[in-house]
Amino acid sequence: MGQSKEPIRLRRRVTPSGRESLYLDIYLDGRRSYEYLKLYLVPERTRADKEANRQTLQLAEAVRAKRLVELRNGQFGFQRQAAADIRFFDYYRMLCERRISTESRDNWGNWRSCLHHLKKYERRESITFADITPAWIKGFKDYLENDAKAWEHDVRERRKDAPLSRNSKMCYFNKLRACINSAYNEGIISVNPLRGIAGFKAEDATRMYLTVDEVRQLAATECKLPAVKAAFLFSCLTGLRRSDIERLTWSQVHRQGDFTRIIFQQKKTGGQEYLDITAQARNLMGTEGAPGDPVFPDIHTPFYTNSVIKEWVARAGINKTITFHCARHTFATMMLDLGTDLYTVSKLLGHRKLTTTQIYARVLDKNKQAAVAAIPDIMPTD
Repeated sequence: MGQSKEPIRLRRRVTPSGRESLYLDIYLDGRRSYEYLKLYLVPERTRADKEANRQTLQLAEAVRAKRLVELRNGQFGFQRQAAADIRFFDYYRMLCERRISTESRDNWGNWRSCLHHLKKYERRESITFADITPAWIKGFKDYLENDAKAWEHDVRERRKDAPLSRNSKMCYFNKLRACINSAYNEGIISVNPLRGIAGFKAEDATRMYLTVDEVRQLAATECKLPAVKAAFLFSCLTGLRRSDIERLTWSQVHRQGDFTRIIFQQKKTGGQEYLDITAQARNLMGTEGAPGDPVFPDIHTPFYTNSVIKEWVARAGINKTITFHCARHTFATMMLDLGTDLYTVSKLLGHRKLTTTQIYARVLDKNKQAAVAAIPDIMPTD
């Protein structure tokens, strides 16, 4: 028989100062909690540093062993640390690190961006959960509403004084909400300070897309990077996200009767997808390479790609602000315009919820178009 999972493990976390904080990762009855030991390992530059770290680790292991004895005696005598003893930013960073390998890079990036805003709002690094009161939370919400700026922590050339969008405010407040709810569920705090505090409501984002005629215009227009042109048009014909196109290799491309089938795992959702594509989409992929080779190897960075697309769209005479992601919107609206039912479009896009696809149905409402077309002529004819 295999060994059972160790219920208490000693873990480390690198702090901003370069030290390693030691803590216990406790898994009991299906629930995970943490005990911060307030013990730190220092960078080992001298023999004295090594000896100090050895003694610190011995002490941490002794605490872990004591907790195991208590647990196995059925006592579980140690209480989770009081809220006044647990530093909020240490706990928040812990949640960030746990998401590095388990969630999409975009979501992890949102957690990190929220941390930047939390640090902007709260300058005290040492605040504990006892300081996270309803008034503190309302203050952070007010900061997001009135003071926070977009891109302040972005190294790229961007406008640094732009206010946050409504959806960014909602996203960052929800990260704080997730952190506090996690602390409440783990028993770190006994009363949830979020109770009664409403978050931000999302606003409908503009789904910019191209018509079929505009896609034809682009296809007939030269682009200075043919690889970007091929990948963009491929997305228009398949609905694949840029992240999935970047990761697409020839090992995921299969022949299925008269169709070419792509079998891949969505980066954003982790879901396994089976997507049949048309012959013209297959032609955009070019000559087949080795199984591990990328199908579209030269897409470049998102910023540079979008600048190339902007120039290409303008050269085609299309007066729209188009990014790579607009190709996915184009595919969705094109499918609906062709009469494809909402459920099928949802499956083609790899959506987990039909409500996500319904956004496109609002963008292109055939019933509304038919209703408007039925309005009789009221103007006199010559």
